[in-house]
Amino acid sequence: DYYDVSQEVLAVYLQQVPDSTIALNLKACNHFRLYNGKAAEAELKSLMDSASTSFEFAKELIKHNLVVFRGGEGSLQVLPPLVDVIPEARLNLVIYYLRQDDVQEAYNLIKDLEPATPQRDHLKIAQQFFQLVGGSASECDTIPGRQCMASCFFLLRQFDDVLIYLNSVKSYFYNDDTFNFNYAQAKAATGNTSEAEEVFLLIQSEKIKNDFVYLSWLARCYIMNKKPRLAWELYLKMETSGESFSLLQLIANDCYKMGQFYYSAKAFDVLERLDPNPEYWEGKRGACVGIFQMIVAGREPKDTLREVMHLLRSTGNPQVEYIIRIIKKWAKENRVPV
Repeated sequence: DYYDVSQEVLAVYLQQVPDSTIALNLKACNHFRLYNGKAAEAELKSLMDSASTSFEFAKELIKHNLVVFRGGEGSLQVLPPLVDVIPEARLNLVIYYLRQDDVQEAYNLIKDLEPATPQRDHLKIAQQFFQLVGGSASECDTIPGRQCMASCFFLLRQFDDVLIYLNSVKSYFYNDDTFNFNYAQAKAATGNTSEAEEVFLLIQSEKIKNDFVYLSWLARCYIMNKKPRLAWELYLKMETSGESFSLLQLIANDCYKMGQFYYSAKAFDVLERLDPNPEYWEGKRGACVGIFQMIVAGREPKDTLREVMHLLRSTGNPQVEYIIRIIKKWAKENRVPV
């Protein structure tokens, strides 16, 4: 971070070697850090003038740095051919994609890289910086200061404290989708799924509404609020993917915990078709028996029995026929057509 000191040392060196490509480039980079992109670009001019036709690396270095100095302008034209030539080109292209909100392309570029610093360390540093700003005398009573403290506690997963700070500023952010997204998550995390559902449904941004975090939290709220059909409809609207599989797991398990066995059975049935894991059969078996018990107790429509039997028969497990015999016997005794 000692760019001014670096400049002083470079000045001495450039007096001896005025056409040094490395030194001139470093001088331009220092200007970028100390001043701005235009100042850095002006320093690169002498390097462009001195780079020989045989010194191809200098040309590539100049092209790369000009993109950086110009705030990413020309990234797609210049950086892709350089990702395996200049190490920083890959990272700067990642930054460009992130600024364009193209997370998938950014991820594709770095998915095979091993991080030098673990994510947990980054989160810890972020939490400390949020706390530093939010707890400062100049910011503690400002809206940004309280948002910082909310972010600090969000990263610490102390959601009761998150709500203290978000509640203090929510009147300023009624129609702010990002605020409502965070507010709803905090509400849901503290068990207030009824209010969380209401806030989630205020969000208008299609980007957020297609985010798996949004979908999974909203599905969980629907289930906890005894609206499992709406959670199931969220799954039906998704394309088949790893995320839709994860949502199925959430629906299957959360509905089971809440005694919403019909939609639990449907979710476990799809999971079993996609992955013949014995645990999915066990989940479906338990959910189907749960539905049957609710029908016997008069808490579920009797015509649901037909679908229960259909779900059971989709599994080639020897236990199926035993369960179906018991269901048929009860249905016959109670004159329920199956």
